[in-house]
Amino acid sequence: MNDIQTSKTLFNAGDLIMEQGTIGDCAYIIESGEVEIFIDHPDGTEQKIATRGEGTIIGEMALIDQKRRTASVRALKICSLIKITETEFQQRLSTSDSIVEMITKVILNRYRDTISRIEVFGEGKTFPPAEEAERQLTQSGKAVEHLKTANEFKHAIKNKELELYYQPIIDLETKNIKGFEALMRWNHPEKGFMPPNLFIPIAEDSGLILEATDWAIEEACNALSRMKAAVDHLHNSAFMSVNFTAIDMLHPDFLSKLKAISQKTNVIPSNIKIEMTERLLMNNPEKVKAMLNACRDEGFHIAIDDFGTGYSSLSYLHHYPISSIKIDRSFVVQMTRDKSALNLVKGIINLAKSLDMSLIAEGVEEDHEEALLLKSNCEMAQGYKYSRPLPEPQLIEFLKTYQN
Repeated sequence: MNDIQTSKTLFNAGDLIMEQGTIGDCAYIIESGEVEIFIDHPDGTEQKIATRGEGTIIGEMALIDQKRRTASVRALKICSLIKITETEFQQRLSTSDSIVEMITKVILNRYRDTISRIEVFGEGKTFPPAEEAERQLTQSGKAVEHLKTANEFKHAIKNKELELYYQPIIDLETKNIKGFEALMRWNHPEKGFMPPNLFIPIAEDSGLILEATDWAIEEACNALSRMKAAVDHLHNSAFMSVNFTAIDMLHPDFLSKLKAISQKTNVIPSNIKIEMTERLLMNNPEKVKAMLNACRDEGFHIAIDDFGTGYSSLSYLHHYPISSIKIDRSFVVQMTRDKSALNLVKGIINLAKSLDMSLIAEGVEEDHEEALLLKSNCEMAQGYKYSRPLPEPQLIEFLKTYQN
């Protein structure tokens, strides 16, 4: 048995994949190959009860009940298997609707009983073969593809396939660079750059986002220190903005890890901006509020990303210790050709200023967009007009030649 680069697991013909009587902690999807499922009897004989091939699942009951395996599984051919750990499954199940969680567990428990009767005791001969039913289920939807991506993402973290790109944030009046937003990129060895809107949700669902974010915040802070050392005109107050998810925010060690990274990288908390979406605030709001208040008390700044695209409620702004609002690109585009959109942007700006919050407009590309934002008293902007997101070496070269 060995692991290949995509975090799949290979078993040779004759290898024992699962052993009867041992505690299970994972299941496998058979990507290729064939296995046999058998029971060891006390007299030393084996009873073959089933075979499974490509597109089916083995060991699935270990994902919910952590009981001993009721049968053994052996590879009949070379098998490539996609592993699903109990931890990963429980992470996904815990973030689903409580009714979905309950029904899933009931169905799986009944499945154990039904399969035992059909395959071990020979009951229900009129049922379709279990393998056929399983293959139809695993091949429908996107679950298998998501599991493959999650396994590849786990490998990407360990093998440094993740990169950070940085987009400057500009003072609209002075054109000075005020800070940067760190944006995660995944340079897949076979597929090239993977879209963040593909892998970030999968990383969240699998729980891998915690490890990825830990790496990202430390790398971003180190990059900020290196940029300040390399570029004379970059002000000491320049900040680094990093995106966080609900899973990050609700982890009990979130603040302690953030403080440790701040100390380790010599970047003061006021130069670190915690960026999140509106939707995150609605996920367990009281716990999120308590965590954000604790972060604010330590000196960290909090920004709301893509403002107006989520719940679009202004009432929560005073409820959380928010220091910055980022106006979504869609509003920036609409305001130049739609008076109601412009009035909405002006309303957001006036409200933010009345609450002593700073404003950042996202996705600014045109001169007339910049002029209208400046006239509306927006303070900062980021977008292709100033710079695309760049890897650190290219960004440093850009900063050295940047003229406001």
